[in-house]
Amino acid sequence: MTEGPSIDLAGVADELHFAHQQVVNVVALLDEGNTVPFITRYRKERTGNLDEEQIRAIERKVTALRQIAERAATILRLVDAQGKLTPKLRREIEGARSLKRLEDLYLPFRPKRRSRATIARERGLEQFADRIWSQDASLADLDAAAASLVDPAKELPDSAAVLQGAADILAERIHEDADARDAARKVARETGRLVASATGAGQATGQAYRNYFEFSQRAIDIPPHRAMALNRGEKESALKVRFEWDDDKAQAAVAGRSNLDAHRFSAFLSKCLNDALSRLIRPSLERELRRELTERAETHAVSVFARNLRNLLLQPPLPGKKVLALDPGFRTGCKLAVLDECGRSLATDVISITGSAEKKDATKARLATFLAEHECRLIAIGNGTACRETEEIVAETIAEHAPDARYVIVNEAGASIYSTSTVAREEFPELDATVRGTISIGRRVQDPLSELVKIEPQHLGVGMYQHDVSPKLLRDSLEEVVESCVNYVGVDLNTASASLLTYVSGFNQLIARRVVEHREKRGRFDDRRQLRDVPGIGEATFTQAAGFLKIAGGDEPLDGTWIHPESYDAARKILERAPDIPPLAAGGLDVREIAIELGIGEPTCRDILADLARPGRDPRVEMPGPVFKKGILRLEDLREGIELTGTVLNVVDFGAFVDVGLKDSGLVHISRLANRYVASPHDVVAVGDVVTVWVTAIDRERRRISLSMISPEPVGRTFLSGAEPGANSAKPQPAAKPQANGRQKRSEEARDDRESREAAVPAAAPLRGFDELKRAWESRR
Repeated sequence: MTEGPSIDLAGVADELHFAHQQVVNVVALLDEGNTVPFITRYRKERTGNLDEEQIRAIERKVTALRQIAERAATILRLVDAQGKLTPKLRREIEGARSLKRLEDLYLPFRPKRRSRATIARERGLEQFADRIWSQDASLADLDAAAASLVDPAKELPDSAAVLQGAADILAERIHEDADARDAARKVARETGRLVASATGAGQATGQAYRNYFEFSQRAIDIPPHRAMALNRGEKESALKVRFEWDDDKAQAAVAGRSNLDAHRFSAFLSKCLNDALSRLIRPSLERELRRELTERAETHAVSVFARNLRNLLLQPPLPGKKVLALDPGFRTGCKLAVLDECGRSLATDVISITGSAEKKDATKARLATFLAEHECRLIAIGNGTACRETEEIVAETIAEHAPDARYVIVNEAGASIYSTSTVAREEFPELDATVRGTISIGRRVQDPLSELVKIEPQHLGVGMYQHDVSPKLLRDSLEEVVESCVNYVGVDLNTASASLLTYVSGFNQLIARRVVEHREKRGRFDDRRQLRDVPGIGEATFTQAAGFLKIAGGDEPLDGTWIHPESYDAARKILERAPDIPPLAAGGLDVREIAIELGIGEPTCRDILADLARPGRDPRVEMPGPVFKKGILRLEDLREGIELTGTVLNVVDFGAFVDVGLKDSGLVHISRLANRYVASPHDVVAVGDVVTVWVTAIDRERRRISLSMISPEPVGRTFLSGAEPGANSAKPQPAAKPQANGRQKRSEEARDDRESREAAVPAAAPLRGFDELKRAWESRR
């Protein structure tokens, strides 16, 4: 964020409920060129330990206020250049708190297209209009005065034409009065409605919009998804949308604000007012309100996409696992790719999933051979066309030939786009696009974040109405999410792709490519300090990036932790007093005392101690992993009341789509997410959650199922799931307990997962990482 005009930071602090000094420090850090991830993690003393979301809220608010200040300065300059800037107008412009108010104040001075009022002024009627407006004492009779201005040469053939010209000028004057527009705007918000009806084309081909063929709702109450639907229906000529409001109330409000009722020429001005409202003000406010609804809907759609994207990107990796990836297909066959533990392709093939029983048996035998030859026990199946037919073959292969294998269904959205991208061609220049897409499917299981950053976020299929949103708004917001996720997880400097490095704090595409080129020419990085040898990385960039780039097994043991190089001296002093560290596991350290002794801030001291105890910790491992399966589930197996385990694929305003193992995902409507009021589905579930659901309705004809996350009565309860039992599977919830919300559920499952992994580990296990780090550091000494 570049430094801009001076603004009231105390007001920002009050509005966002932060301390004034916190806001001042955050703005200063941003203006210095620091990134939000860097500030969040490494400048906690200055921000008062604000989290990333809070810092971004300050950034957005300050940016908006600076835009208002910059626009105000521009308007002052433009009006002053016209010689019309009065002290009163200056105060009003400088005191405006919104762009809308600023534009209202500037409207009378804005360059105009040729209008009816412009033509009337050209004909010399502005002075006459001014006399009417100011109630000139010498103006006794309007008709008589108008008759004196009749001039056929000016296209004013009679007094009626003169009066009409004056009325046009006064109607525009009412329209441009900021107070009058403000009064009309309030009426529009209070009484304005959007009314939709079907067009002729809509009746014939727009049945997707039939819910809006006879639609009417107060404009400000229209929810975002409905505003998007109205816009799309109107764009596709299926709907005609119009704006209606209380005309009488609008006229009374504007007349009262302008004191027209007590005017000497109130009857004449009443006609001017009616014209101004119907011809100028109402259409203008309709556009403004529709634009506001659209912007709000777009912002909401982007926020939904961003939340879903964050949960998708932060799915836990499966390190050290070989994967057999399958990209299903009927006509061209099912593509196979075996990936080693690092995601490198070991072998590829194509199999057919259709044909005779003998042909299918041969396919199963080939799959079993692949698994055995490469000692692979994990299969990833893309969820595209022919997914369930492929799943059936895989399930039978496991049952007949590989009982210790398991499979998982992977969301392949964007894989085809990646396969033909420049990034994919650079990675696999010798491979066909279909094989690249198959490899991408497998890598999404091994390390979702590293693979998904190669694809433009809007193609990942976890949004709502994203194709109707401003591309720039969507791109900027989603890139912010990707940046946040990459820096939240951290990056291995010696293995990360240029696509991943691009999002590291302080980096861009050029620097990321230079890092990869430097690595290819000179070999691996052994020390974070070697980053300074990369062209384009100066001290400022190094400071921003170093803490997020990790080096395992390098010359400096601390390079494998989250500890920033600027804090290495403090970390080494802590390592020197190792006998005092073990109580950290039980929370027995006086962190404040240590911080004072080391001359560092208490938040930084806490982070150093935590990083020493668990060096290189990946925060994703604390989240529940994917659902692994061995058997297939068919629609014919279902009946109402059956309990299933599934994975949340997408969260939208009206509910959540859950993959329970069928060809199409089931819908949990918002009313069935919990046995309490749910304001937003995001309060309960997130993309990637493993949830327990119950079937409430089955539409076999359209192959749709309705699900519920509210446990039914325990009588006759049946459990059915293809999920393999284990730490990563959702636990059936007792019927008598209310459904936990999404965050609580994920937290409980992550805790259970960690406890199961650490059950056989001695109590000192949390410090094992510290002991290894200390030995490495001492050996280096």
